[in-house]
Amino acid sequence: MSEIFIGTDIIEVSRIHHSIKKYGKSFLNRIYTELEQKYCNSRSTPPIHFAGRFAAKEAVKKALMTTSRFSSISLKEIEIGRKQNGQPFLNYQLDNTGYCKISISHTENYATAFALYLSK
Repeated sequence: MSEIFIGTDIIEVSRIHHSIKKYGKSFLNRIYTELEQKYCNSRSTPPIHFAGRFAAKEAVKKALMTTSRFSSISLKEIEIGRKQNGQPFLNYQLDNTGYCKISISHTENYATAFALYLSK
């Protein structure tokens, strides 16, 4: 029988922007993969996209951690990709235990994300 686990997160874009300005590459390298950094930095307002990915990583982590199948997950292990149609997707090895869908939304001030994990 499958089980459904959810996670959600919201963050102020200004918090991410402040961390990028204060800690620079060390902050980015601790949280984001090279692929994520390349994508966000290619956008006209990178902090909004970094915040969206941060919220998505937190939402995924919350969904996965509630399953009791994962004892520890770092945010950098969770990579958020983007399909050709713009849809975000999770690039994380789940050991064939299930799959996860994510949704990200943002404004100039806030980014939010929702993750739904379906176990097998």
